[in-house]
Amino acid sequence: MANAGKPITQRQLRVGEMIKQSLSMIFLKDEAKIPNIQTKEITVTEVRMSPDLKTAKVFVLPLGGKNSDEIIGKLKEFSFVVRKVLSKKVMMKFLPKLFFVKDESFDYAEKIENLIKQANK
Repeated sequence: MANAGKPITQRQLRVGEMIKQSLSMIFLKDEAKIPNIQTKEITVTEVRMSPDLKTAKVFVLPLGGKNSDEIIGKLKEFSFVVRKVLSKKVMMKFLPKLFFVKDESFDYAEKIENLIKQANK
C-alpha cells in the first residue's frame, strides 16, 4: 500500500476521511455486530487509502488501549461484517477492502513526551 514516493492526493484524503467518519458512526451506534466486542469502545483515528482507492488501512484504538491485540484480531476476522454495513453508508464504485491496524501514534507521542521531560530535568 506504499505510494512509492508519490504524494497523497486530495481524493485519497477525502475518501479516507469519509470512510473514517462512516466507520466511527458504525462503531458508535454498534451497527456492526461483532461477537464479544463492544464496538462503542473503538476509536477510528485515521484511514489511509491506496492510490486506486481499493484498499483502506484503518487505524483503530480501543478505549484506554486495553485488549487492543484481541480487539484488532476480532476486527480483522470480522472485517467482512464491517464492510457490509459500510456498503450501506458509503456510495462508491468499489468499496475498499478494510485492513485494521493498531494505532501506535499515541504510544509514540507519549514516549517522545517522556524523553523531552527527562531531558529538561
